[in-house]
Amino acid sequence: MKALVTGGGGFLGSAIVRRLVEQGTTVCSFSRQRHDKLDAMDVEQRQGDLADEAAVRVAVAGCDVVFHVAAKPGIWGPYEEYHQTNFIGTRNVIAACREHGVSRLVYTSSPSVVFDGRDMEGVDESIPYPSRFATHYPRTKAAAEQLVRTANDERLGTVSLRPHLIWGPGDNHLLPRLVARARAGQLRRIGRARKLVDTVYIDNAAEAHLLAAEKLQPGAVVAGKVYFISQGEPVDLWEMINRLLEAAGAPTVQRTIPRGVALALAWGFENIHRLLHRPGEPRLTRFVVKELSSSHWFDLSAARRDLGYRPTVSVSEGLRRLREHLTEGQTILH
Repeated sequence: MKALVTGGGGFLGSAIVRRLVEQGTTVCSFSRQRHDKLDAMDVEQRQGDLADEAAVRVAVAGCDVVFHVAAKPGIWGPYEEYHQTNFIGTRNVIAACREHGVSRLVYTSSPSVVFDGRDMEGVDESIPYPSRFATHYPRTKAAAEQLVRTANDERLGTVSLRPHLIWGPGDNHLLPRLVARARAGQLRRIGRARKLVDTVYIDNAAEAHLLAAEKLQPGAVVAGKVYFISQGEPVDLWEMINRLLEAAGAPTVQRTIPRGVALALAWGFENIHRLLHRPGEPRLTRFVVKELSSSHWFDLSAARRDLGYRPTVSVSEGLRRLREHLTEGQTILH
């Protein structure tokens, strides 16, 4: 069997690649640049842009299963950039799968596609998409997820996973951002209400993708469905953030700011950013404020029943591994 992993050099993508290689699967990665860590695993690497239909067709050729992990993340920036990578890119992957007779497509989605700014407490996959999206990322990921769901048929089996806040050794997104803000004194607890969050350790997220591929084929129970993926261990949001910061040797968050004040500040930062045409992201956005002042945890019954998903690494064990990784590798997060 030969598997293609789009974004195979990324945090989640490389974890999936590693697990596939360990299983003896022939793996090919598709991304914009080469990655040394994939060379070290003797993984074939094909370069290109997801928005380039021809490049995607070449990458998919000869593969039996595709893990479409690559995406443009973020909370700020031009809509077209998100649309081209997340929506057009996914459309190109589906078209290439059909052209080359690929029968299985595992798509990495996100719980943000159903976030409407309010608490998500024990929700399952029946929760609808919101009528409006706060940022381009969830909007384009939701549109892509719907493409994947409707593409499922008797020739191409598709399944979408929604892993929530992936963390662990090798994290190049969530933890570095938290650490940088903490060390700059820019992190505050938002509101005093206790909000619960369920995250997912990197190895568990990768394993869920392999389980989905194993169960998937046209007409299978999982075909055409979506699944939330997390630890199944909802914890206090700011307690979890502080545990991650402690593992990285960064200052924990103690000070609190009222939610209303945070929203007002975020509105101001956003408008200043637009008016001055500043690069990057504003210091704070309303979307982030709502994310950090809302509960996010899920009913994993469907994933347990259909995929056989059981997190093998607990939050405590994951934090131990993260701390060990950062210490042994003398990794300094800036």
